[in-house]
Amino acid sequence: MLLEAVERRFGTHRAPERVEVLSDNGSAYTAKETRIFAQQLGLKSCFTPVKSPQSNGMSEAFVKTLKRDYARVNPLPDAENVLSLIGDWIEDYNENHPHSGLKWKSPREFIRAKTETA
Repeated sequence: MLLEAVERRFGTHRAPERVEVLSDNGSAYTAKETRIFAQQLGLKSCFTPVKSPQSNGMSEAFVKTLKRDYARVNPLPDAENVLSLIGDWIEDYNENHPHSGLKWKSPREFIRAKTETA
């Protein structure tokens, strides 16, 4: 997953500069081998604080939205189909999906508006 994310975002097997990757404290993410692999890809592993409702709430809200607004309204016969669509869903979420916490703008619209007024 880490390698595919780097390849899709940067078009190569290594990030051009150190990029932070936030995850929970699950054993798959905190394992020494995973952290070493992330470092080889140019990633810095960061973890949510243990028992941090705010951090966990943010990620859980994202997953809930992805399921509600994308997964449940598309035919998904198998995991391969989901994997082929999820990148487009995340792109749409960031570019077009309005968020109440961002004054009903998408994340990128919000960032652009903030940058233009700065």
